[in-house]
Amino acid sequence: MSLDTVFAALADPTRRSILAMLLEDDMAVTDVAEPFEMSLAAISKHLMILAGAGLISQEKRGRVKWCKLEPSALRDATVWMQSFGQFEPVHLDAFERFLEAELNDAPPHPDTT
Repeated sequence: MSLDTVFAALADPTRRSILAMLLEDDMAVTDVAEPFEMSLAAISKHLMILAGAGLISQEKRGRVKWCKLEPSALRDATVWMQSFGQFEPVHLDAFERFLEAELNDAPPHPDTT
């Protein structure tokens, strides 16, 4: 996957929340959708973007579709960021803390009206 695809997938707060949820364990699509106030179809679109970036994989087990985090997809992005010499190696625990901080401390979107 290209870096642009990975960073575009990470740019959305809903998708970052989904990744943080998947840090804990694999989840059924319906369980991923539960905490969000949007349709299952909207969540499925977010999951398709994450899968397209290689950040998650999806597998059908019986009648249920499961999502799994693929942390190896972040390696190229990590290497690219480290090439600037300003970043420590990204570890999953640190990445989880970063995502949680981003989600909890995200500034409100500016009013464009």
